[in-house]
Formats: sequence, C-alpha cells, structure tokens
Amino acid sequence: MNNLGLLSILDGILFFFVALTVLYILFFSIASLFYHHADVGKAKRQNRFIVLIPAYKRDDVILQSVNSVLGQTYPQRQFDIVVISDHEKEMTNMRLAQLPITLLTPDFDESSKAKSLQYAILNLPQFKIYDAVLVLDADNIIEPEFLDQANDAFESAGTKAIQAHRMARNRDTSIARLDSIFEEINTSIFRRGQNAIGMSAALNGSGMIYDFEWFKSHIMKVSPQGEDKHFEAMLLRESIYIDFFDNLYIFDEKTRTTKDFNRQRARWTATQLHALINNIHNLPSAIFGHRYDYANKIIQWILIPRTIMMGIIMVMGTLMPFHHFSAAIKWWIAAATLLFAFSLATPNRFVDKNWNKDFLHVPWLILYGLANIIRIGIMELNVRLAPVKKKVQRSVQKKKRKA
Repeated sequence: MNNLGLLSILDGILFFFVALTVLYILFFSIASLFYHHADVGKAKRQNRFIVLIPAYKRDDVILQSVNSVLGQTYPQRQFDIVVISDHEKEMTNMRLAQLPITLLTPDFDESSKAKSLQYAILNLPQFKIYDAVLVLDADNIIEPEFLDQANDAFESAGTKAIQAHRMARNRDTSIARLDSIFEEINTSIFRRGQNAIGMSAALNGSGMIYDFEWFKSHIMKVSPQGEDKHFEAMLLRESIYIDFFDNLYIFDEKTRTTKDFNRQRARWTATQLHALINNIHNLPSAIFGHRYDYANKIIQWILIPRTIMMGIIMVMGTLMPFHHFSAAIKWWIAAATLLFAFSLATPNRFVDKNWNKDFLHVPWLILYGLANIIRIGIMELNVRLAPVKKKVQRSVQKKKRKA
C-alpha cells in the first residue's frame, strides 16, 4: 500500500471520530437552548454545611476565597470552613490561623486535590455532624447569599450531588477571555444541554455540593488523578442524578497565559483518558442495565477532546486539498458545523468589543495546545511502558548470560 492509500485510511478514521464528536456537541448545544430548571423554593430547614478548600501553593488568592465564605449571610453556626493548606507559605498559614476556620497543613510528597480532601475527612472531629459538603478551589469567590441559595438548591434537587455555575472572575487578558468563553461553552453542552434531556450534568472540579454521608463514604475510593471524574463515575454507577443550577454562581480565576492554558488542557486530556481506561469496560453493562446516564458519561470520555479535535480539523482541512480536493470538503463542513454549535453554546454577553481580537489567538492556541498534548501523551506513554521495557531488558540480559 502506498503513502496516498495510508493517508486516505487515516483521513477516514480521523473523520469518523471527529464527526461523532461534532454531532454530539451540536445535539447538546441545541438541547441547551431548551434548558429550564424548575423554580427553587425556600428550604424548610437550614442544612449544616462543611466547606472544604484544598489549597496548593495558592498564597495569592486563598485569603480572598476564605473571606468570601466567611462573609455569608447564612448563619455561621450552620457551616464550618476547612482549609487544607498544602505547601503554602508560613506567612499565609499564620494569617489563615487567625481566622475562624479549621486549618490543616499536610505535607504531601506528591500533592493532589483528592489527597487533600481525604486528609480533611480523616481529620474531622467525630462529633461533627453535617448534611452537605461544598468543595471549592483556592481561587474561588462566592457571593454573600451563596450558602442561602445553595441550601435552597440542595433541598429542591432531592439528589446527592449538584453542580453550581462556575463563572470567570477575571477577563483581563485575551487568554483569560477565551478561557471564560470555552468554560461557558462547556457549561452549555455538558451541563445545561445534558440536564435539558434528563441526563446528569458534568462535574466541574469545584462548586460541587454533595450529600455529606455519601461524600464521606466515597472519598477514600478516589484516586489522586481527576477526582471529579471519579466522583462522576461513582455517582452514575449508583444511578445518582447530578443536577445543575444555572443561577448558583461560583467565580473562578481564569488562566492568563498561553502556557498555563495549554498545561491545563493537557492535564484535562490526561484525566479524561485515565477515566476512559478505568470505565470503558463498563459500557456494555451500563447500556444493557439501562444505566443510560453512566453510558452517556463513558461516551463523553470516548469522544475526542475539543482542543485535539479542533487541531485535527485545522490540520486535515489544510492538508487534504493537496491530496484530493473533494476529500477536504467534509473537513470544511465539520469545521462550519462545529463553529455553529459553539456559537449556539456561547452566551451573548461574551460577544463584545474584544471578540474579534481575541479569536485571532485561537488557531495558534489550538496548534500549540495540540503539540503540547502530543508531547505530554508521549511522556505519559513512556512512563507507562517503563516497567515493560525494564522487564524486556532483564529478560534479554538473562538470555545473554546463559549464552
């Protein structure tokens, strides 16, 4: 088979997976337009919350986050704040220690959010009783009425897990503005769109509220990589619905530089791959067992990550005309369909005076991100293959000694 034949096969395989991903995104972008959450009534009781804030080297933002939680209108006797300060500066810990919170200072050799959450639960006093746990990132800010609204939402949802609406707290650079737009697109597709047709919303890494007893009994099962994906899998395996509340806002700091943006996307891609490997074998049983929510989640993880997909479309749409002009048309249609889907999923408030200038960065951001993800993927593959290589080398050395 010549090189042109191999290129045609590669073209067909890549387009199949890209087309599936584009159609999935288009379907849920349209579904998000029909999202409507039932009115949230006033809760009959005030639930007792524990707010967990893992912080790893976030000295610049952690105090703002904690102060925003301390400033709640919700009765202070009904919530406790636990900050897990991992490798924060001594001065930061001294300032945190002066606040009416519980400060934990683990010193992990290999830090992760999952380890911090586990450490917090293990160090809770046994006499403390809670109804719900709110997980925040160290850079999250919440408004004074948040816990009041969260209490109403938690009672209204009637489920063990809800996701708040995470929004940008800064849009001061082109990358930060793009990051905030991409976050809102994901919110439309994977939260509003999913809930609109009765499927569970995707968890977002922070702004998550869980039933405390469920969280306490499951947190120790979570591995250090991608704790939100593990929580999603455990919830959906147990047929627990994940509700999304569009008007329950968490303000999250967006990345400001291309390097940080691509590092973040590479980490998310690795987390998605890890979740897929751990759950793909459950897809047949999820389908035949009528756990369609769980099956849908596994299918999400099978789909090509958006950064990689957009990079593939750009590369193939540019190269294929030199191979066969008609073969490029389908890639251009895929690009147009994807842009249409993203436009449906983008809130109107983001189309401002910076829109055109910011999107000039997108092609370079995608290509740089694609190259970075491939590089990290190769490094990850080498790490996973290292034990196999060592075993082969030992086997070869034994044979040489015998010879």
